[in-house]
Amino acid sequence: MNEIKEVIAKMTLEDKIKLCSGANFWESESMEQYGIPSFFMSDGPHGLRTQKGESDHLGINQSEQSTCFPTASASAASWNPQLLRRMGEAIGEEALHYGVDVVLGPGVCMKRNPLCGRNFEYFSEDPYLAGVMGANWIRGVQSKGVGTSLKHYAANNQEQDRMMGDSMVDERALREIYLSAFEMAVKESRPDTVMCSYNKINGIFSSDNKKLLTDILREEWGFQGLVVTDWGAMNDRIKAFQAGCDLEMPSSSGMFDEAVKQAVEEGKLQETDIDTCVERIIRLAWKARETRSRHHDGYLLDVETHHDLAREIAEESAVLLKNENALLPLKKTARIALCGAMAETVRYQGAGSSHINPTRLSSLRAAMESAGGTLSYYPAYESDGERNAHELQRAVDGAKEAEVAVLVVGLPDSYESEGYDRKHMAMPESHCELVREIAKVNPNVVVVLMGGSPVEMPWLADAKAVLNLYLGGQAVGEAAAGLLYGDVNPSGKLAETYPAAYKDCSSSETFGVNPRQVEYAESIYIGYRYYEKAGIPVQFPFGYGLSYTQFVLSDLTVKSGENTVGTDFVWESHQKDARLIVSCKVKNTGDRAGAEVVQIYVSDRTPDIFKAEKELKGFCKVYLEAGEEKEVTVTLDGRSFAHYDVDTRNWEVLTGAYQILAGTSSADIRLMQDIRVQGTVDALKSEEIPSWYICPSGKPKVSDFERLYGQKITPFELEKPGEYTMLNTLNDMKDNPVVQQIMEGIKGGILQSCGGDENSSEFLFTTSIVFNTPLIRLVQQGGGATPLALMQAAVGAANNDPDAIAQLAEMMNHMQ
Repeated sequence: MNEIKEVIAKMTLEDKIKLCSGANFWESESMEQYGIPSFFMSDGPHGLRTQKGESDHLGINQSEQSTCFPTASASAASWNPQLLRRMGEAIGEEALHYGVDVVLGPGVCMKRNPLCGRNFEYFSEDPYLAGVMGANWIRGVQSKGVGTSLKHYAANNQEQDRMMGDSMVDERALREIYLSAFEMAVKESRPDTVMCSYNKINGIFSSDNKKLLTDILREEWGFQGLVVTDWGAMNDRIKAFQAGCDLEMPSSSGMFDEAVKQAVEEGKLQETDIDTCVERIIRLAWKARETRSRHHDGYLLDVETHHDLAREIAEESAVLLKNENALLPLKKTARIALCGAMAETVRYQGAGSSHINPTRLSSLRAAMESAGGTLSYYPAYESDGERNAHELQRAVDGAKEAEVAVLVVGLPDSYESEGYDRKHMAMPESHCELVREIAKVNPNVVVVLMGGSPVEMPWLADAKAVLNLYLGGQAVGEAAAGLLYGDVNPSGKLAETYPAAYKDCSSSETFGVNPRQVEYAESIYIGYRYYEKAGIPVQFPFGYGLSYTQFVLSDLTVKSGENTVGTDFVWESHQKDARLIVSCKVKNTGDRAGAEVVQIYVSDRTPDIFKAEKELKGFCKVYLEAGEEKEVTVTLDGRSFAHYDVDTRNWEVLTGAYQILAGTSSADIRLMQDIRVQGTVDALKSEEIPSWYICPSGKPKVSDFERLYGQKITPFELEKPGEYTMLNTLNDMKDNPVVQQIMEGIKGGILQSCGGDENSSEFLFTTSIVFNTPLIRLVQQGGGATPLALMQAAVGAANNDPDAIAQLAEMMNHMQ
């Protein structure tokens, strides 16, 4: 835009540099002298966390009321892209109401491991499903003129040491698994911003990573928007300008400005690199101003309509995992023992930066009573998951007299959160004990699960029915009551595999073992791609979910233009606009209306190959009345058959035999069609691939991964006293007595602000964030509240520098 270039030509170098860092915690700089307004950003991916008072990125300070929709872990299980678009539209409307210009979401990172504390904010273990759902969410928000921020780019799959961890990913896995959802969302929905993650990717911080931010994101995918850092993720401002990282958030109070100016003056940084970033910031600021001008009188919200939408999404996202002897739905006349504190204090969202102050909140107990149910309620355990023998016995006694026992169990708040990872895949023992003990006195046990991630289920045989609600948002109680009583027919499908045990996960031996140097040794084999290839039985497969009715799939056809594709027809995938139209019929053979998700997978039948057994490449959710039949269609293209070739640095299709598979989960394939494909390459270089990646068995060795990765891996060693820098954390230096004193003081302050509860998710989240954040990042995010000199003195003290110890003691005494 010539007009923007004219503005840039008038700006001083100092003002350009200043514009590329936030003005405060949520807002960009405004420069009225150049006609540049600010724009306002806000979390988050399942509802707004808008703060008008004291701001933070931790979800601690109070925010304005907004609709808390189901988290991504739940909404992805709807397998309904149109529903995600409607959610985005509603969030966009609430953004207009509160004057938010950019909503920080969605998160399309892969669920590499079920213990990642932030998995509740992510859609799936499958990049295609995550990409489709994320793209539709973006379309919805941006249809209202509000921007979005696709995050966290890239390979951000753990919370522990997330600001220092190095995600070591081979190129095939990076492209096929960890970048694909971002690529789809960028190309299909054109988000206004992309948020770069905290971590390193193959040794380079995301904010410094030219390959990711410019070569791939902009030049390959055609992204034209703004790259913003995650809050406090800026590493090296000079390298970031060169890499294409535009906006640092939040304000770091100008701590990088002088160094950037000096680099320009010395010729180490081109001013044109800064100009390019400035241009993108101005473009977004002007777009935000234009949107605000259309709503200068404010935007009125229909809070009730948004609540109803939250309930609808929660209903479609719930997954019926088990329903032995059709125990569900329940009759409203049935005498029910409703057991579990989560029935009263529902778990409906995660902790951290996406924590929302809901417009209203329904409990399952109140919703079931309101629906006319006959029930007695027993807390059975403490809300934090602690055992309560007295309440447990009351629940057992009550269940003896009931026709059905509905047990609400899952993951308490403190078990999963941004800022730290789960320690195991188990529920609290008090929850498991509740299922075991109730099953001894009542044969009709219904388990209702609340939580953002998979759990191990040693109690599964004791339950006749299991309904998984995930984190279902503010209307989860109403949604659950409707599902239990049959007013709504469950139609959710798992967007991630539920392994039988954590040890079965492909990354169980590397995740969390050394969070500073994370070897993605399993490569492309995450989720169902690994379990199927390695032949490992799972608790519930990807794409699985039951209904109160039954469906039959039939008449699978694959067409290329007018040609029906089979083994006697070779489809030329490399031709321009080459498409395959896959269709089949779906019939509801039950006695009630319901919805089924037809899932289309592609399987390369070449033997002994470095590929998954099959991959999801299309799906369609179809709603059918009892006895109704419909045809569904899915379109495939060359990319649906492609792998990333590290030699050609391109997507290639292997010539050979394939199968098109139609099913209702990755493990329930109902129909298949063999086809022959003319691709772009005739063979894969399997002789260069370690045998584990051809036929996974157990876990890969370091030597296997080194060959695939192409580098020798040096074991990580934490710095010792005398080696610490500002990139170390307080936890790194915790053995030093002076640092211990600092940590105790910080811990006391946090404890006081969290009401004195050391087991609360707020306390655990905040202490984890503060103690595991590099000291320089604490300064960057502190907005002046965390003095640079204090952190430098702490580092010096940990390095046993007598002068630094004396200086630190003096500074701390002065602060007291």
